[in-house]
Amino acid sequence: MEYEFRYSEENAKGLIEMWKGDDCLARMTYSRLDPNNIIVDHTAVHPKAKGTGAGKRIVMEMVEWARKNHQKVLPICPFAKAIIEKHPETHDILRK
Repeated sequence: MEYEFRYSEENAKGLIEMWKGDDCLARMTYSRLDPNNIIVDHTAVHPKAKGTGAGKRIVMEMVEWARKNHQKVLPICPFAKAIIEKHPETHDILRK
């Protein structure tokens, strides 16, 4: 079964969720600085999805979403920041 990613944003606060069937496996929150810049605040993985790569998968999904939507990202979430730092191919989305 494939993952489904759901996106929502309201009042400069955004949420990306990763679902498999009826289960939300991971979620990431962000705050919008302006129309082209976001701050990734937090990444959470459901306990039953720990160790499955769900956290990395949602970070990489956010990277692709940022590229498609011409967003620059400031990751203050330690987990998201660590994943991005380990993958130089993602650095194009970083806010300088």
